[in-house]
Amino acid sequence: MTASAEKAQPEIRVLIADDSAVMRTALSRMIESSPTVRVCGTARNGLETVEKIKLLKPDVVTLDIRMPVLDGIEALKRIMGECPCPVIMVSSLTTDGAEITVEALSAGAFDCLSKEDLQGNSDMLQLQRNLLEKIEAAAQSVLISPIRLRASVALREKSQVVPRIAIIGTSTGGPKALQAIIPKLPEDLPIPVLVVQHMPRGFTAPLAKRLNGLSKVKVCEASHGEQLKSGTVYVAPAGQQTTLYSSGSQTCVCLSDTPNDTTHKPSVDVTMSSVAVVFARYVLGIILTGMGSDGARGMRAIQDAGGITVGQDEATCAVYGMPRTCADNGILQRVVPLDEVASVILEAIHYHARQ
Repeated sequence: MTASAEKAQPEIRVLIADDSAVMRTALSRMIESSPTVRVCGTARNGLETVEKIKLLKPDVVTLDIRMPVLDGIEALKRIMGECPCPVIMVSSLTTDGAEITVEALSAGAFDCLSKEDLQGNSDMLQLQRNLLEKIEAAAQSVLISPIRLRASVALREKSQVVPRIAIIGTSTGGPKALQAIIPKLPEDLPIPVLVVQHMPRGFTAPLAKRLNGLSKVKVCEASHGEQLKSGTVYVAPAGQQTTLYSSGSQTCVCLSDTPNDTTHKPSVDVTMSSVAVVFARYVLGIILTGMGSDGARGMRAIQDAGGITVGQDEATCAVYGMPRTCADNGILQRVVPLDEVASVILEAIHYHARQ
């Protein structure tokens, strides 16, 4: 390949929308550190953002939640309706900011960033890598054709084991995916469900609150020492590791800062591996849309214990990373589109609606 051909690699063009000049500068510096990503423009309010998207046609937009004239959520709705493109929300960790961000993710935003992390004393090189990974994944997501075969793929003979717990692991695209699953579960679901969703600290409680308002089952953020109950969905808190332990005849939640050598807290691998130890073969493990490979080790642990392993298909994933790793390593028993995941849960536990 010639040098000119290598230079022909298309750049990812990013529009930064934020009313803070400091934040626009910080994001610009991180983005421009990549040889394949560049800032094509900036905007200072929501209305200007919509106008510049139409003019500049960026590949990805970073969008502040709080802006004058038209705020982030209203701008997002305009973008999705008038000039759709991948949007990464930039939000504060206030309760209100986190709730609006969860609403944005459920409305179609690709992913989110914590403004406090960007402005704080965190590892800036790691934040820069995370930002660029999100931008690159967002840019690639629009290349996936929505017209694909959407059929359930049975990879192995169905398990005869009836699970006593379901655990779902997900990352990018997860809030919207969970919104397509949890509200379909019945109030009298005879097992608990544990959800591990990669999000910044402070965002999982609003996610649980939103899902609870949409669902028949109870949805809550898991708390330390809490006993798992049937008919309840527990969202693992961001910023901590979530594992399970037996206490007499009960199974309880343990929240901890360790292990601290994982890329994500909570780690899907850590939680799934713990669930496999406590419940052995009576586990239904589900891996959904997300970047990276977190969950592959945990799903393997469930498989090795004799449990059931299910993955979301490529056609319905915002990012086919976590499920792909599991599929490529032969960990999945079934691959299904997003709109079949709830049915798979009910089918696995032999659920029959009360008459």
